[in-house]
Amino acid sequence: MPTLERDGDVFVLDIGDTENRFHPDWIASVNALLDEVDKAEGPKALVSAATGKFFTNGLDLDWLMANADSQSAYVISVHALLARVLSLPMITVAAMQGHTFAAGAMFSLAHDFRVMRADRGYWCLPEVDINIPFAPGMSALIQARLTPQTAHEAMVTGRRYGGTQAQAAGIVDHTAGEDEVRSAAIELVRPMAAKAGPVLGTIKTRMYAPALELLKDTDNTLG
Repeated sequence: MPTLERDGDVFVLDIGDTENRFHPDWIASVNALLDEVDKAEGPKALVSAATGKFFTNGLDLDWLMANADSQSAYVISVHALLARVLSLPMITVAAMQGHTFAAGAMFSLAHDFRVMRADRGYWCLPEVDINIPFAPGMSALIQARLTPQTAHEAMVTGRRYGGTQAQAAGIVDHTAGEDEVRSAAIELVRPMAAKAGPVLGTIKTRMYAPALELLKDTDNTLG
């Protein structure tokens, strides 16, 4: 399950060491840890990281198929998490040491910056290949955070981007070696911790108002 540590003014949210899929318990745990970060006073920033082969593989499709009657509530909870990260009143960085797929890729896009391992691992939106359409809020998030050309290619082709390819496409901001992704993310965000506060939160909320509105729409479901 996710854990939270602090390195000076930088909170490090480790989202797990498995596929880190968005199981309801995982979502609840992440939200509880974000509550702790929100309550902290003074300068602060957030790095979301993971351990192992995956950063996050997105929706927990096995749970979703076994709980079809809960699909609407589940998707609402995923959208709410994406909206929360997108509008956090602090600078955030996703430290992607492994595969980052589907809703996991969207989770990375909800962060202000992204650092990805250069030599292994893929960032991918495979929805076109697994026959799951993007919900309106998900589409809006992707299109708000990527250039039109990159968003189009990623969404309609399901291309798998390696680290250097993702950087060239503007999906990630920096690449690093296997053992340097997390530390690079921490050092990237550390100088920006003093920017945390209500003004930054307002800037983000207004900047991404259309995407946030769709992500918070309770009728915004898959299919």
